[in-house]
Amino acid sequence: MPRYCFDLRKNGELAADEEGLDLPNLQVVQIEAARSLVDMARHAVWDKAETILGHRMAIEVRDDKGPVLQAKFTFELERHEQ
Repeated sequence: MPRYCFDLRKNGELAADEEGLDLPNLQVVQIEAARSLVDMARHAVWDKAETILGHRMAIEVRDDKGPVLQAKFTFELERHEQ
């Protein structure tokens, strides 16, 4: 089974996954990346500073040959003056 690493990018900073996961195919990789991104987004929304300023994050998946896919999330607030 191929090993995939799920690197986390948060506001431009990268945290590399040194261990990775053995997963059977790209469909399972995509599901795992989406679930991880949802968890990251859930935690970011509860951080007051990130909620006020907006937030960008991504899961960058790679295997031993290089990049496989990227899942992105952007949270922005836009206020309209009344």
